[in-house]
This record gives sequence, C-alpha cells and structure tokens, in this order.
Amino acid sequence: MTRALRLHWPEYLIEACLLGLFMLSASSFGVLLEHPRSPVRAALPSDFLRRALMALAMGSTAVMLVYSRIGKRSGAHFNPAVTLSFLRLHKVRTEDALFYVAAQFAGGVCGMLLADLFLHEWLADPAVAFVATRPGPHGVAVAFAAELAISFVLMQVVLASSSHPRTERFTGLFAGALVATWITFEAPLSGMSMNPARSFGSALVQRSAADLWIYFTAPVLGMLLAAELRARVLRAPAPHCAKLHHQNPERCIFCGANS
Repeated sequence: MTRALRLHWPEYLIEACLLGLFMLSASSFGVLLEHPRSPVRAALPSDFLRRALMALAMGSTAVMLVYSRIGKRSGAHFNPAVTLSFLRLHKVRTEDALFYVAAQFAGGVCGMLLADLFLHEWLADPAVAFVATRPGPHGVAVAFAAELAISFVLMQVVLASSSHPRTERFTGLFAGALVATWITFEAPLSGMSMNPARSFGSALVQRSAADLWIYFTAPVLGMLLAAELRARVLRAPAPHCAKLHHQNPERCIFCGANS
C-alpha cells in the first residue's frame, strides 16, 4: 500500500482534482440555470430546456476532463463505480482502486466545499439545493431502478468502446454524450448521479443524507453488473486498459505504458 502511494500519488491526486472540477462546474451551472434571481433562469422558463442546457454543460465538462492532460494521465474515472468495475475486470490493482476511490470521495467533498465558499448564498437556495441528487416524484424504488439502469448502460458502452482499437479513443465522447442524455431525460426520476462520490459531496455540504443509500448502491451495482455480463455471459474481449483515453504519451499505472 505504501509503495503504491509513493509511486502513484500523482494519479490519485488527479482523480480528486477531476471530480472536484466536475463538482465546481455542476455547482456553477446549477446556480446559473436554476437560481430564481439568475437572468438565465428568467429568460428560460422551460424546465426541459434548462435541463437540456445543464446536460450539455455537464456532458461537455466530462468530455473535457477525460481528454485533458491530467485526465489522460489518471484515466479519468472520477467515479468509484467505474474504478470498482475495472477492478472486477482485473484492470486495476486493489491498492490503486482503494486510493482512487478515497481520492474521488475527497475530490467530491473538496469541490463542493470550494463551490460553497464562493457561491453559498446561491448554492443553498432550495431551487439549487447544492446540486444534490434526489429521487423524483415517482419515489425511491423508481429512482433506484433508474440509477441502476443508466449506470449499467454507461459502463457497457465504456467497456465496449474501450475494448476495440477503432473506438477506444472515442470512449470519453461516448461517456459524455450519455451523461448529457441521462441529465436531459432521466434526471427527473433520480437526479442523475451514477457516482457515489458526486452525491456524497453534495449531501455532506448540504448536511442531508436523505436517500443517499440509493446513490451508494445503485451505480455500483449497475456498473458491476455490466462488467460481470461482459466477463461471464458475453465472454467479450476485456478492455486493453482501465484508462478512458489510453492513446496518449502520459504514463499508465494500470498497464505500465510510457512508465
């Protein structure tokens, strides 16, 4: 464990930074699009249109993080469910997975604390509610099922894309497109998380753990089911590596490339 920390701490720090940046982006766009005093909110009375713009913003944020230099270095998981799925497929060492998950949770919290520092008055407004993920009006069971389903599909696409040389470099684009799609159409059901660390960051700063268990369990189960399906049922080829973008000159702690 200490050896992994000594050798791979830059990648762990990057994972924290990536989710922190994602949370800052979510908080900023959440305030811009949903706060009652925002001129953008006043100009766009349609909930669907504002949600679509949020989807575009967050999908683009995810893509930019994956293809950024630091994203290329760490592999740009910034999601414990993604890391655990690659661990199940033996593409991540146990010690690296543990430090990745810890860093992701730390990054989610730090990103929200920083957003709260600068945007507290607006971020705390009930219309923004610290961009927390909450079940929609159809209830907890529907929210759980929806989170499981979208997480399953996302991981299937990530694994299928990253398993083939022709599509491997587009994995980040596919993932970002799905994030945008889910925010647009699925968010009314569960708030669209797919990420335990992302939901934990908002919940901690908001000081509310209501229904947090959904976002700790459903995304992990959905993505692990996707990995299990490929490994045991479909017997499909495994991804070459745990990075979402591997065709770059940055070192890879998973397969040893460019080390």
